[in-house]
Amino acid sequence: MKRTLFFVCLVLGFFVLSLIPVSAQAQQKAMKLRLSVMWPTQHAITKLYDQWAKDVEKATAGRITITVFSSSILSPPMQVYDNTAKGVVDIGTSLLAYSPGRLPLSEVLQQPLGYKNGYQATKLANEYYRKFKPKEFDDVQVLFLHGAAPGLIFTKKPVKSVADIKGLRIKANAENADIVKNLGASPVTMPVTETYDALSRGVVDGCLFPIEALQGFKIGEVVKTVLEDYPMSYMTSMYTIMNKAKWNAISPADQKAIEKIDEEYIEKMGKLWIELDDNAMKFAKGKGVTFVKVSKEDEAATAQKMKPILDDYVKVTKSKGLPGDEALKFCQDYLKKNQ
Repeated sequence: MKRTLFFVCLVLGFFVLSLIPVSAQAQQKAMKLRLSVMWPTQHAITKLYDQWAKDVEKATAGRITITVFSSSILSPPMQVYDNTAKGVVDIGTSLLAYSPGRLPLSEVLQQPLGYKNGYQATKLANEYYRKFKPKEFDDVQVLFLHGAAPGLIFTKKPVKSVADIKGLRIKANAENADIVKNLGASPVTMPVTETYDALSRGVVDGCLFPIEALQGFKIGEVVKTVLEDYPMSYMTSMYTIMNKAKWNAISPADQKAIEKIDEEYIEKMGKLWIELDDNAMKFAKGKGVTFVKVSKEDEAATAQKMKPILDDYVKVTKSKGLPGDEALKFCQDYLKKNQ
């Protein structure tokens, strides 16, 4: 009788143990994550995030599913970083500039470094992150970075040189208003959603935007000139981050699978930004917009006018004990080698 009871207990024990991995696997299969994006549903960036989510689900054999919420439904763009860190949002993407002062070292990415295109900018952003692993991102899991570039000045009236924008009122974000100011124009800050109307009514004379905005925000309908002055070109840098606790709950094998997909999407995002810029240029030219390449003399003069902005970045970061000088040199060297 005792022997029979012993075997019954042994069998039950093995049965209970066998349920443990099944239960853990079932729990991971039930991991449903929500991704917040600011672009509308039909935007190409949103569609690419949709595909990323599908690839993650496939690579993890359905253990992780991601639903993409467009148009900032889950979180206002300015609050995405904090909401992701807190777990209000599982995965978030937004502009680094929408967390002013929160990511000081990484602000190097939005400086006027002379970006030529979004692929170059996206690759640099991720190389920068790998190199410096800034502690300012420690409260989230960085999946990948990307960004729109080049950021240039568009004007309502025809212009032929940098001198022609002196005194003009140019819409600019707070983080790059000094670009406009150092070129002799007057920066005017306002939301991107108000810019089209402001240009139409003459509230501003131009704007500082990435090329994609010519089509994405229809700015190509209300401007006449794009001033191709690349020494002032900046990147609108963006992050894709995940709540740290949610990331840590994913198995190491699935984490590696996601990281592999992220590497693929760095390439895809970079190439998409070039495609969007090409489409935007065609759209703008179809509306009569002229692209004016400034002279070498103008470029040299602009580079000198941007230097104080770069010096200020280094000064501010160094005052916080951060290697801003190293980050800036790394980015400048990368761009020189990867034209």
